[in-house]
Amino acid sequence: QVQLVESGGGSVQAGGSLRLSCAASKYTFDNYCIAWFRQSPAKEREEVGNLAKNGIRFVADSFKGRFTISKDNAKNILYLQMNNLKPEDTAMYYCAARARYCSGLADAFDYWGQGTQVTVSS
Repeated sequence: QVQLVESGGGSVQAGGSLRLSCAASKYTFDNYCIAWFRQSPAKEREEVGNLAKNGIRFVADSFKGRFTISKDNAKNILYLQMNNLKPEDTAMYYCAARARYCSGLADAFDYWGQGTQVTVSS
């Protein structure tokens, strides 16, 4: 069974940084695409980036330059480093897994974590 556990959310001021964590098993990382999504009120869930089974990392264009994805292989944790945060980054951030190739569509993912809230104040 795939389990994804997010952590690291919180409240920061604009311009600050946060690092989110997504913990999963080694099996999950070896066999699933793992992605970060976010959702704010009245908006659809959007992909921030992902880590494919082959280790290739992707960050959506709208987040490049501020957000990066990395993985700690020893701890089996996927990180989302968020810098220069803006109030519009306020959202619930989710980790998701998909057994096949990576997709930017939330509906394509089968497993979701509980989410971690990020709030950025101006």
